[in-house]
Amino acid sequence: MSESSVPVPSAGQLGGGGQAEPDPRRWLILAVIGIAQLMVVLDLTVMNLALPSAQRALDFSNVDRQWVVTAYSLSFGSLLLFCGRLADLIGRKVMFITGLAGFAAASAIGGASTGFVMLVTARACQGAFGAMLAPAALSLLTTTFSDPKERGKAFGIYGSVAAGGGAVGLLLGGALTSYLSWRWCLYINLIFAGAAIVGALLFLRKQEGPRVAQLDIPGVLLVSSGVFCLVYGCANAATHSWSTPSTYTFLAVGAVLLGAFAYWITRAKNPLLPPRVVLDRNRGAAYLGTLIVGAGMFGIFLFLTYYMQVTLGYSPVITGVAFLPMVVCIAISSNVSNIVLMPRIGPKPIVSAGLLLAAAGMVWLTRIGPHSGYAEAILGPLMVTGLGLGLMFSTAFNTGTWGVAPQDAGVASATVNTGQQLGGSIGTALLNTIAASATASYLASHLHGRPSQALAQQSLIHGYVTAFWWCAGIFLFGAVVCGTLMRPGPLQAVTRQGAPDTAVTAAETGATVRSAE
Repeated sequence: MSESSVPVPSAGQLGGGGQAEPDPRRWLILAVIGIAQLMVVLDLTVMNLALPSAQRALDFSNVDRQWVVTAYSLSFGSLLLFCGRLADLIGRKVMFITGLAGFAAASAIGGASTGFVMLVTARACQGAFGAMLAPAALSLLTTTFSDPKERGKAFGIYGSVAAGGGAVGLLLGGALTSYLSWRWCLYINLIFAGAAIVGALLFLRKQEGPRVAQLDIPGVLLVSSGVFCLVYGCANAATHSWSTPSTYTFLAVGAVLLGAFAYWITRAKNPLLPPRVVLDRNRGAAYLGTLIVGAGMFGIFLFLTYYMQVTLGYSPVITGVAFLPMVVCIAISSNVSNIVLMPRIGPKPIVSAGLLLAAAGMVWLTRIGPHSGYAEAILGPLMVTGLGLGLMFSTAFNTGTWGVAPQDAGVASATVNTGQQLGGSIGTALLNTIAASATASYLASHLHGRPSQALAQQSLIHGYVTAFWWCAGIFLFGAVVCGTLMRPGPLQAVTRQGAPDTAVTAAETGATVRSAE
């Protein structure tokens, strides 16, 4: 589907330039959005580091521990599209502030948990309010920045937070767990949420949704239950196996439900996810790219964290510090890609190059050993991978929300987040299974007599290396898919009639508007 079939946004909301006056508070709004997004991204990795301490304090089993993570993923992933459409219908400011307040309240309850059930319930509520918050934040960013040059800067900053926040979470989680308590890994969200709520009340304007629109209830039920089944099936595979009936049954049901949803949105009068949003080649490739990179990125944080702490003996704090060069590289490449490269060459070469760089970083990481030094074996791969992820994420977020109509901004933003969430769930199950199988196979084939500590260590490293090779393959596959689907050249400006002006690029449109001013 071409851009000509996309409903026409108002001039101030187009990604391709326009005549509306920019909001004078737009950079303050960006800061508020960045704080909210950082809170959501941090929460995932912060809780991973807090889990062992929480398990000891609340006395729950290893099987139960997985549910602290899964409860969040289930509610977050299954409600994203629904909440994204709600943001379009009832207003993004309302959804944004509600999500912030609810996330903070759920975090406070989780931090005060006296038992396993209380903690899991709080995590599920966190996921539900996070599903309100994440698409509202991205759609606010999309509708606030209309000038192409400023949009590039804004998405560069947002992409830095989205891709680098997980690594920052490792540092923050390690420090909080080591020097305070695991409970502060949840309480810290109250500080972020409080600052963002104050900023939202001060700087955000009320954005009303279209009164005539109706919510697609069948679509909500199909996609929410479908994503729920897929995430649950993947989580079950991570703790049990792919051959367990509860795994493949949920995965099969999820696939059927999502297939039914794809059919339904082509027939519904007011579909939850209008086909015009996903059938554009650039946007569709951006959504697929976030799913693929989400699946591969899991291996970076999980297995490298295990390697540094279990094999090399790093403390949680030192492990977090070790990831900081990656965060710096993500920030640099995110801004270069959106400010310098996007207006000149478009998303296709940027996304492809980013995924290829990430794949190269993973291949480089396969050289790790039981006594590798940080500078010789970890620093270089982290920096290369960070550059690749920065190029990929910021460009995909920008492209995935480019040219959508105002009434579709929320659901388009939710689709980007859903891809990343589904990819992470699939990657968790797939890479965990692959690494565990490789570790067991290596141990069995090299075991002669009683197992030694050195052999056990080498078996773990073999599992990590195998997972890194698979991550490299996933990123390489993503580069091929996105490079094939995306159109060459800069993103096209959308005219007032809704058709793409092939003679006017986004950069040229922005230059024309600025010269007219």
